[in-house]
Amino acid sequence: MFKRLSITAAIFAAAAAPAFAHLDPQEHGSFMAGFSHPLFGMDHILVMLAVGLWAAQIAQGNNNRRALWLVPAAFVGTMAAGFGIAVSGIDLPFVEPAILASVIALGLLVAMAVRLPVAASAAIVGVFALFHGHAHGGELGAAGALQFGAGFVIATAFLHVAGIALGLGIARFSPYIARVLGVVTALLGLSLVFG
Repeated sequence: MFKRLSITAAIFAAAAAPAFAHLDPQEHGSFMAGFSHPLFGMDHILVMLAVGLWAAQIAQGNNNRRALWLVPAAFVGTMAAGFGIAVSGIDLPFVEPAILASVIALGLLVAMAVRLPVAASAAIVGVFALFHGHAHGGELGAAGALQFGAGFVIATAFLHVAGIALGLGIARFSPYIARVLGVVTALLGLSLVFG
């Protein structure tokens, strides 16, 4: 029994190591701190998955597979630009409110299955991504910016891919499942505002 508890404790300690890096990016401006950052914030996870879900909806509704990579790529690219702006010391107004608004808005876009042209969809996610990237850079400062930035860009891309896979997978059963997930995302976004 004691051996099992020791193994379990070791597993939890190893799993918690990236979380410690996430808590203080200025001290731990590393790739793993950047990679873990989007994985430990509900607002980040909800938005990244919602972008993937929405890209899948747009691709299916408009019969335009380019949305599967253009919409998430617009988010990742603009997020990296927002990160660079913050690391350069340039402030943006309303960063936190814009991030919370992005959770609600993207949840609603998925819930209503809004199918805009791919360029317009990419522009919408790009605006929100600018604020997400700025928040990443604002938390970090200049310490280890390149490694941290690479980590969070890769983690964000993985979350987008997960959202796309989820969207394409559940669409085979019913298009309404994604819409329900959009409602849940918007409601969780509202809970972050008032929580």
